[in-house]
Amino acid sequence: MDIGAVDHVEFYVGDAQQSAFYLCTGFGFRVCGQAGPENGQADHRSLLLRQGGTEIVLTSALTPDHPAAAYVAQHGDGVANIAFEVSDAAKAFALAVERGATAVDEPVVHSQDGTEVVTASVLGFGDVAHRFVQRSGDRDQFLPGVMDIFAADPEEGEQLLSIVDHAAICLPAGQLRPTVAFYEKVFGFSQIFEEFIEVGSQAMDSKVVQSPSGKVTFTLIEPVTDREPGQIDTFLARHGGAGVQHLALLCDDIVSTVETLGNRGVAFLQTPGSYYDQLQERFVRSDLLVEDLRRTNVLIDEDHWGQVFQIFTQSQHVRKTFFWEVIDRHGARTFGSGNIKALYEAVAREKTTS
Repeated sequence: MDIGAVDHVEFYVGDAQQSAFYLCTGFGFRVCGQAGPENGQADHRSLLLRQGGTEIVLTSALTPDHPAAAYVAQHGDGVANIAFEVSDAAKAFALAVERGATAVDEPVVHSQDGTEVVTASVLGFGDVAHRFVQRSGDRDQFLPGVMDIFAADPEEGEQLLSIVDHAAICLPAGQLRPTVAFYEKVFGFSQIFEEFIEVGSQAMDSKVVQSPSGKVTFTLIEPVTDREPGQIDTFLARHGGAGVQHLALLCDDIVSTVETLGNRGVAFLQTPGSYYDQLQERFVRSDLLVEDLRRTNVLIDEDHWGQVFQIFTQSQHVRKTFFWEVIDRHGARTFGSGNIKALYEAVAREKTTS
């Protein structure tokens, strides 16, 4: 199927302008284009945001019959489409449907001034679709004839975040294995990692699938039903089914990035001090100074290939569902699952000593 990287991620939101304000003010994204009634899109408004190699589309319904209206009513604001770069969108669409995917949008050609973009969509997990995107010509035009692109911002600012590292997806119990099989069969993904995670009286099962290019990675998680309900159960209940729990954005210097984002108003989860007191027992050394990690609440984990540093934002959504992760990889290929148990134990120690 020749899937490359994540082309863009589209969110369905109640208010695209309000969501854009948060991402631009806090994370440093720039609004680079829009679609709406002004250019013939009477049923919705979309804003295109860019930073580094990440492109985000925020879409709000203007009429009850646009798909964003039903999505937001059921799930609240959230990821509705994770788009894939492909060399032939029509072929990828036909192959996906042949392999069992549900068609969402038939192939459409968008062209203007020598730039051509072909798109087509199929359903992935839950209500989240995947758009195949085939591009030729000026990449900056994004969707010619549909999206009006603004002039370049002369004060673009620092590029703190580069690409989408992975998406974490919550699935109802019993859907993990079928979903892995679906991505293997339909999209040619491979399972690259799995882990059963126990946190006190709670537990979750996780498997990671990745495209052959290595540029699209999904961490799939389901709750274990014979244990006490946990955060995955809470997400599924509040979101109304399967969905993207968080997107991880890659950076090169997580300490500096977190400090900058924090100064801009991004609220991150706090880490108990005892978590950092135990780091010497968990790791022989840390690539980053423990004092810097403690000050910024950044977490550390390690695998056979190296270390990974990460931090999660507080959810800004009314339902407290979707949130962001900032991640900095020092060779590590896994996803910091060791931090789940370490944080649980740190919180328990804090309660004991308080």
